[in-house]
Amino acid sequence: MRFYTKGECEKWLSDRERPKPDSNSNQHRARVDFPHEPYKLSSLAHWLAATLTYRRPTLLWITEWGIWPSSENWHLYYKMRHTYGDVRLLPEAPGHLCLEHETEDLASFLQVAMLNGWGGYVPTEADYVNAFFSHDEYIDFFARDEANLNPVLEEFAKS
Repeated sequence: MRFYTKGECEKWLSDRERPKPDSNSNQHRARVDFPHEPYKLSSLAHWLAATLTYRRPTLLWITEWGIWPSSENWHLYYKMRHTYGDVRLLPEAPGHLCLEHETEDLASFLQVAMLNGWGGYVPTEADYVNAFFSHDEYIDFFARDEANLNPVLEEFAKS
């Protein structure tokens, strides 16, 4: 895993000629609410990391924090980050580039981000479906081809 500055995150996207996955783009969108039970965020994070990435590099770019300070576990986040030898603060390097073999790492960082009440982007190199997760407890999935959203909709119709 590598940690990126905001500028490096923007470059990662521009090198792939991609915008941030958000509602201002001309992509198709599907919104899914976080589960009501916090313990289910683990399954959601693992599903996202295993399904959307197609075992390709994926950027977890945290863009929202400090909104719900009482829910933030900075100690846990920085302990996880320190295991990779990175001692920068989140505002200094909000990007987390996860390589194809780091699915579990992506899932863990994503779960902690969601539990902390943070928000951000999950653009994948595969670019079939990308996501934005919000501090307001929802995930927007984005795809250029509307049919790519069908597996997402099918997965969340089960819940």
